[in-house]
Amino acid sequence: MLANIRIVLVQTYHPGNIGASARAMKTMGLTNLVLVNPRCFPDSEASRLAAGAEDVVDGARVVATLEEAVSDCVQVVGASARLRSLPLPHFDEPEAMARELVDNASSDPVALVFGRERFGLTNDEIRLCSHQVSIPANPDYGILNLSQAVQVLAYETFKAWRLRPENEYRPPRPAEERQPTREQMAHFHEHLSRVMQVSGFLTQPHARTEAQLQALFARAQPSRKELSLLRGLLRSLEESASGD
Repeated sequence: MLANIRIVLVQTYHPGNIGASARAMKTMGLTNLVLVNPRCFPDSEASRLAAGAEDVVDGARVVATLEEAVSDCVQVVGASARLRSLPLPHFDEPEAMARELVDNASSDPVALVFGRERFGLTNDEIRLCSHQVSIPANPDYGILNLSQAVQVLAYETFKAWRLRPENEYRPPRPAEERQPTREQMAHFHEHLSRVMQVSGFLTQPHARTEAQLQALFARAQPSRKELSLLRGLLRSLEESASGD
């Protein structure tokens, strides 16, 4: 579904904005970038500001016209200040736009179109769109640069996608917060048993004691980071005992 969502940048003047926009896209799971007649591309500044999203920049498709960029799309949303003279459906809230865009992207290509840094999309380019969307902002200073606008709408699109019940999205957990594997827990209990025996805490086989401790740690559900801390404590006790 996300692969069907296309980000189209029209006549981008600064190549660094292409890289920054690619970075904004990739953080939100979007990789389909189309550039309409960019002033300077490819360019090292675009790759530099991509900062890890160079694959999006390298995979960008360059076309001569906006019509070529969106001709196969079933929905084309132009990001701009509202032009009341054009009778296009207009989304006042990006959230509503994103929900509809993601619905359409489930089966067909769609596009989000962003204009030039200085003056956005022309009226003729807006007419190639099926919808418009505006980003609510401070009325006294509502200026977003290109990559900021891409980030806001990409975020709303990604949010609409991940909230769909059928995709079962789960945010990744840092490794240290994840539950330890059964192998890691087994190594810990072996280590604990060894230290208890060497320390004299267990002077003969005490299956019940060890089983109770295993049950205790099973209820505690230590994370991988916490288990590593406990293993460090056991190693320290071992070293202290050997020094004596």
